[in-house]
Amino acid sequence: MHTLRTLLRKSPEYLLLLAGGVLMVFPFIWMISVSLKPNTFVIQIPPELIPKDGSLANFIQAWTANNFQVYFLNSAFVAVTSTIFCVLFSAMAAYAFARFKFPGREAIFYTLLGVMMVPSTIAIIPQFFLMKYLGLRNSLYGLILIYTATSLPLNIFLLRGFFEQLPHELEEAVLIDGGSYLTVFVRIVLPLSTPALATVSIFSFMSFWDEFIMALTFIDDPGKRTLPISIALFQGQHGTAWGLVFAASIISLVPIIAFFVTMQRYFVSGLTTGAFKG
Repeated sequence: MHTLRTLLRKSPEYLLLLAGGVLMVFPFIWMISVSLKPNTFVIQIPPELIPKDGSLANFIQAWTANNFQVYFLNSAFVAVTSTIFCVLFSAMAAYAFARFKFPGREAIFYTLLGVMMVPSTIAIIPQFFLMKYLGLRNSLYGLILIYTATSLPLNIFLLRGFFEQLPHELEEAVLIDGGSYLTVFVRIVLPLSTPALATVSIFSFMSFWDEFIMALTFIDDPGKRTLPISIALFQGQHGTAWGLVFAASIISLVPIIAFFVTMQRYFVSGLTTGAFKG
């Protein structure tokens, strides 16, 4: 009886959450529905949410058209490599800020926080000339360098808060036994920081995979474009072929969803164990 009263009392909240969930999920369901239909049935009246004669023809055509698979592989290479470098370098820097005492430590750290407040678009022109000077314009390696560098401040901020909560005793025991700080970092800190590293990895990968402005600015070579640019051009080239456009969009979502599902349990753990506390 008590459970029933509680359910009735909270039913408006549940209904509101359900309505919000449906409102958020429905566009994705509709996108999947349209992607499975031939273009002649996309705007039929009344519309069909579940197509009777659905097929994967749009997905096959989207993958093989306009060098889409090349752009997909370019994005995969850039996003995965940038995420690895970003997590590694930000973890090393965050551990230094959390454990070592050196002159100017706080000043440098708060300077990094100040960099986070500067809109990224302001730095595009200096970054453009820097990439040109280094000979990395029209290069996927240039994108990797820029993505890694621009994502470090936020990730260092997140990881420093987590590292400061780790017990010092384990690290001191390794040092007493003759281990180095590198051993402490690799054998103790990184394994204990899996939730925080997963959280940073998810945010970084999603940011790199979806990034558009820098990729558009620094890359002119059609063979080195990334997927966000491809999707924009794809829609312009195929106009109102919405089934084809939505199929291409769904393909671009698959890596993000797969990566998030893989890292989800670590992500939730990172949120609940203080990965965001400074």
